[in-house]
Amino acid sequence: MPLYFQLGMNVEAAVLKSNHPLITFGAMHADIVDLRQFYHSDLGRIAEQSIVMALSSLWVKLPQERLVGIGYAVPFLDRFRTDTERTFAFMPAGQGAVNWPMGSLSSTALIFDEELPLPDSSIDRVLMVHSLEFAESPRETLKELWRVLAPGGRLIIVVPNRRGVWARMEHTPFGSGRPYSRGQLTHLLRETNFTPGATAEALLFPPSKLRTMMRLRGAFERVGRALWPAFSGVIIVEAQKRLYQGLPVAARASRRVFVPVLSPHGVPTTRSR
Repeated sequence: MPLYFQLGMNVEAAVLKSNHPLITFGAMHADIVDLRQFYHSDLGRIAEQSIVMALSSLWVKLPQERLVGIGYAVPFLDRFRTDTERTFAFMPAGQGAVNWPMGSLSSTALIFDEELPLPDSSIDRVLMVHSLEFAESPRETLKELWRVLAPGGRLIIVVPNRRGVWARMEHTPFGSGRPYSRGQLTHLLRETNFTPGATAEALLFPPSKLRTMMRLRGAFERVGRALWPAFSGVIIVEAQKRLYQGLPVAARASRRVFVPVLSPHGVPTTRSR
């Protein structure tokens, strides 16, 4: 069983002048229970199929490569892990974790996305789903992924499209967190030393729970790819680690305080006194 931790923060006092810009932080992570429940629903299963089709157009096979899923990527990792050398599912502490894969030894780890428990250049591929939109600092998260990716390593990011309907509906996980436009995501990747490459769209049908609408999902997808690809539910971008530009190296202390949730602290009693 994975050990769960409660997240604490060391916050340094700071005096901000009135003309300084506001400092904003990432949205609260979606809960692991809600994510599992969504992907076990009828709408979640067809959403998974749509995203898997888009991912398959970018990554065909990963022969003997090391793959890490960040966020809640387990519905999509099963498609790739049979070809990989090994596959891990890294889940953020604010989200929670589940054992994966079912029926075998767990390959799940509970992590902080800015401090991955991996050596430099140790991973060939990274798949981010339900992750970047919740990141406290997207730039620091991507810099950490740059560190652990091997030379020539590739990254795929799946994020809610800020133009799409799915980002505006709260009954799916894609309606939470910070949505992105394609331009914003491309700029962020270039800023963190990644070279954006192939792109894809998914979830071109409305996020309706009505069975009639779900049965028409295939027709919506075909028409949507031709007429309204800019309004897809998610944007999928592949990027490659760029090596010819150096990253500034700065030592930084961890801002995290690990407190075991189930750790007994004890209660003083009159007998112990």
